[in-house]
Amino acid sequence: MQTTSIKNLLQSAKTIALVGLSPKPERASYEVAGYLQQHGYRILPINPSQAGGVILGELCYANLADAVLATGLKIDIVDCFRKSEDIPPIVDQAIAVGASCVWMQLDITNEAAAKRAEAAGLQVIMDKCTKIEHARLF
Repeated sequence: MQTTSIKNLLQSAKTIALVGLSPKPERASYEVAGYLQQHGYRILPINPSQAGGVILGELCYANLADAVLATGLKIDIVDCFRKSEDIPPIVDQAIAVGASCVWMQLDITNEAAAKRAEAAGLQVIMDKCTKIEHARLF
């Protein structure tokens, strides 16, 4: 994806669901989520093992559908902190809830899932960090 498209996406996005967000401050997902929160994004923690708990002051949900149902928010970016092989069901959920973008973090790629997301009209970003891209562009 072109830099201008990433910039436009990050400028227009309001709500970012972080799939695989850890409650541990030393984890990259926690650091990235905190950064995004500090820069005005509403974060939605998604982690089945933490569902019902609170991460960075936000209630954690088991999946994207639960988060949308509970909050009524539209998810702009589904930020994935999961292994590449775990991405296909996340893409299915993202499509089902009408998310705008699936963003796979550094070292995460899944071409088949990306093609399915793009075919459903979602933007796809792979192997990039939302925090790094935001800091670089803004």
